[in-house]
Amino acid sequence: MRIALAQLDIEPAAVDRNRERALGAIERAAGGGADLVVLPEIFTVGYFAFENYARQAEGLDGETLTAVAAAAKRENVAVLAGSIVEDLEASAAAGFATPEPTGYANTSVFFDRDGTRRAVYRKHHLFGYDSAEQELLTPGERRETVDFEDFTIGVTTCYDLRFPELYRELVDDGVTLTLVPSAWPYPRVEHWKLLPRARAVENLMYVAAANGVGEFEDAELLGRSTVYDPWGTTLASAGDGPALVTADVDPDVVADRRSEFPALADRR
Repeated sequence: MRIALAQLDIEPAAVDRNRERALGAIERAAGGGADLVVLPEIFTVGYFAFENYARQAEGLDGETLTAVAAAAKRENVAVLAGSIVEDLEASAAAGFATPEPTGYANTSVFFDRDGTRRAVYRKHHLFGYDSAEQELLTPGERRETVDFEDFTIGVTTCYDLRFPELYRELVDDGVTLTLVPSAWPYPRVEHWKLLPRARAVENLMYVAAANGVGEFEDAELLGRSTVYDPWGTTLASAGDGPALVTADVDPDVVADRRSEFPALADRR
């Protein structure tokens, strides 16, 4: 399976332009043979544009996710639309299950090749350090997995990388590839290089971490989207500019690594 991480240039609060960049990246990735495209965290509003969250939030049936679903179907490619600021009240009104009847969430949605919505993940761990995320958003409560191209795929989001117990739960769910849409800023470059790789190594799974780029009033996203194999080897990565990061991944590699080095069997 070929995976493409869309490292987008995200403008603060420029939802229409950011959406068009995402749709263009989906088209380019599909043209390059991608089976699955992963978008970054809050690629619409921009993670650090906190003052715009409420005004520019959307339900699961809103314009952005409707457009992404249509692009997935048109290009015959699966897409993780990771993530948007979800208006939980709008989603509930449209008949979707939500953790709360009102408020907002940091929400990623997996669409299959035909545009079908297969999974919804709301970020579990909300960032509290020098961030308004905990004040503005409702944490998610559910894990969902997707079987696609012989992988069992799980989703986490950015700050979730610092909580390894979540990834152990994904292993117990049978996950062999975890997608991590992110909005990771400077100066924590070394953390970004370490944590997704560590999650891959300790769980003997692929980890594909898609970050954005762009400047905000108080932060700058550092890019460096990367795909790691179950041994922690970098398969593909980018610098700090807009890019498509493409790598071929193989479910048999996960099975082989877990058989050759059965560390997961020694958990107590």
